[in-house]
Amino acid sequence: MRADQVTLFLCGDVMLGRGVDQILPYPGDPALREMCFRDARAYVELAEAVNGRIPRPVDFSWPWGEALPVLEEAAPDARVVNLETSVTRSNEFAPGKSVHYRMNPANIPCLAAVRPDACVLANNHVLDFGRLGLEESLDALAGAGLWAVGAGRDADEARRPAVVTAGGGRILIFSFGMESSGIPPGWAAAPDRSGVDFVPALSDARAAEVVGRVRRVKGPGDIAVVSVHWGSNWGYHLAREQVRFAHALVDGGVDVVHGHSSHHPRPVEVYRGRLILYGSGDFVDDYEGIAGYEEYRDDLRLLYLVSMEPGSGRLTELRMVPMQARRMRLHHAGNDDSEWLRAVLNRISRDFGSHVDRDPGGALTLRRT
Repeated sequence: MRADQVTLFLCGDVMLGRGVDQILPYPGDPALREMCFRDARAYVELAEAVNGRIPRPVDFSWPWGEALPVLEEAAPDARVVNLETSVTRSNEFAPGKSVHYRMNPANIPCLAAVRPDACVLANNHVLDFGRLGLEESLDALAGAGLWAVGAGRDADEARRPAVVTAGGGRILIFSFGMESSGIPPGWAAAPDRSGVDFVPALSDARAAEVVGRVRRVKGPGDIAVVSVHWGSNWGYHLAREQVRFAHALVDGGVDVVHGHSSHHPRPVEVYRGRLILYGSGDFVDDYEGIAGYEEYRDDLRLLYLVSMEPGSGRLTELRMVPMQARRMRLHHAGNDDSEWLRAVLNRISRDFGSHVDRDPGGALTLRRT
């Protein structure tokens, strides 16, 4: 870490429930209500059928694998993960949903192993076990000393940013989600109701509301990060309204737009010197062995290291470390797989003026054209 820059670790969806929960030291109730499987251990068996036996129980650091030494070396000033899992023992499955993720609260040391400064909760799985499940999740995170952002016991708490001191100022981390990612509108937090910070539309008015909230908190020297769960799971196309919304956030003072929901990376853009990740892809999950959408290579993941000028928030460097999920653990991706990711990012980001190279250490680096 250089003294003349502030560095963030960002990643996409972290799903520590279902199959991942079952290999950890304290597996919770494996019951599911899915069309194909009624037992979460089936996802462990799928992964083992593809990549070999997974020891059980694994230690709490297992799912993060080789990502942890990368983070130790990079020493980022702040670490932000999108925790797409309810941390609860509840059996109150949310109605109308085909997939539910829950992690036994006793396995919270697995999340703590990556030392997140902010756990983003404004997503379409945090209320998979209802508002009581959300309450238990918030209590479990607080009990582990982890900062939840994007969901809360009321609207004020859901909208409150996480704050990290770095580079002579603060890093402010806001989080909200949208219906396009699968968040039911009924999950929205209200003055007298728990839930997520829900933004109902990609409109100029809604962007202005978010910007207004950021400006009320952001002071001189602060860096503002907006982490947003939006868009579909698959595909590289971006609606013009989504791009316009992201640009409006930056125009209003947001320094990093951290998008997620897609199961694979989406285009990368630098707009007015600020980074926009339209989709960060998955990071930790139990998806090995699930058929369909193979063309998107969901087994390949990116660890994002975003460096900025202290005080201004202007991007100085983006390094993306290619990882691959095998046996529910992150490993460094091989040369061919890293080249595949680089080619895809170049193809889908070309219209945004972004080009990706590889540095001698194998990381992907952003170059603006």
